[in-house]
Amino acid sequence: MRCISLLLLCFVVKLSAAQPQLETGAEQLQRYLPLLAGKRVGLLVNQTSLIAEQHLVDVLLANQVNVVSIFAPEHGFRGDHDAGARVNSGSDSKTGLPLWSLYGANKQPSATQMQQLDVVIFDIQDVGVRYYTYISSMHYMLQAAADHGVAMLVLDRPNPNGAFVDGPLLDLKFQSFVGMHPIPLLHGMTVGELAQMIRGERWINNADKLQLTVVPMTGYRRDMPYALPVKPSPNLPNAQAIALYPSLGFFEATPLSVGRGTAFAFQVIGYDKFGPAGFRFTPVSTPGAALTPPLMDKTLYGADLRTVAVNGLDLQYLLRWHALFKQHNEVFFTAPAFMDKLAGTDSLRLQIEQGLTEAEIRASWQPALTQFKQLRQPYLLYP
Repeated sequence: MRCISLLLLCFVVKLSAAQPQLETGAEQLQRYLPLLAGKRVGLLVNQTSLIAEQHLVDVLLANQVNVVSIFAPEHGFRGDHDAGARVNSGSDSKTGLPLWSLYGANKQPSATQMQQLDVVIFDIQDVGVRYYTYISSMHYMLQAAADHGVAMLVLDRPNPNGAFVDGPLLDLKFQSFVGMHPIPLLHGMTVGELAQMIRGERWINNADKLQLTVVPMTGYRRDMPYALPVKPSPNLPNAQAIALYPSLGFFEATPLSVGRGTAFAFQVIGYDKFGPAGFRFTPVSTPGAALTPPLMDKTLYGADLRTVAVNGLDLQYLLRWHALFKQHNEVFFTAPAFMDKLAGTDSLRLQIEQGLTEAEIRASWQPALTQFKQLRQPYLLYP
């Protein structure tokens, strides 16, 4: 028995050695601090830009890096702005550094702001869904860096939906801030991989002039589960919400609620006029997350998804509620243009309205998904 125990112990030790601990790009200071020596540095960051429990800004300042300015995406530098809420420029209360909004009047830094910099660091936790706007802010910063001869440094982080490549590809006729690239809704890439693809496929002007460096993670596989240490935005509070987000985000183009104004946003679906009777909830004004949520202060009837198993994009939620609205002679897609922007095409909305099954809709995506997987291959950094 003692020999068997020793053999098992050796196996466990070898297995542990073969599976290195996950280390994000930001945690690997030794790989990028030398690139910042003597440089004027800008940061496109938010509340997720952490090294252990310290913010990247504080870590860089403690290491004598010349941080010149901070750029804030949707939801703000501290992650306390509701979806779509204007983010104002100003200064960071803790460090006094200039704080420039990239979610307001300007989505891209000005020439004056870029001329003050030698390097811009992007370090933001994404969730791997095309209409989540952090990658759009990264796109605009990549463009500004290419235009003004500023180096771009992307510190990579996991994609919690990285195991999935699914959904319709974006048709550039429907390009918007909630979808800028001809990629599927679930693209299965990290921000570092996607930045390489944006440059390599020349989805920005002057792509050949872009000085891009990606600091990859260690110990990462795209199919590994990853629990985010901090919520990436006010209405994605946990792993369940992040997993459901690709399926429930489309409901933002309908009159229904997906739980904004509750403690379980993007984990429920409800409506005030009709719906399943077994579950009720009431959205309320929640400053910093949902000041005026859809169907505020109304009792809603619907579905509680907090404990359901989630496996990527599930169209059944849309199809079931569309059928229910049709049964009640009510309009389901009350914002059809926005639905088409979220989907990156009008075909998904039209297929649903025409009564196609989920299998039929999915079959229509497959040729483009196969081509995309081949196209992205040179840019992948992880198994």
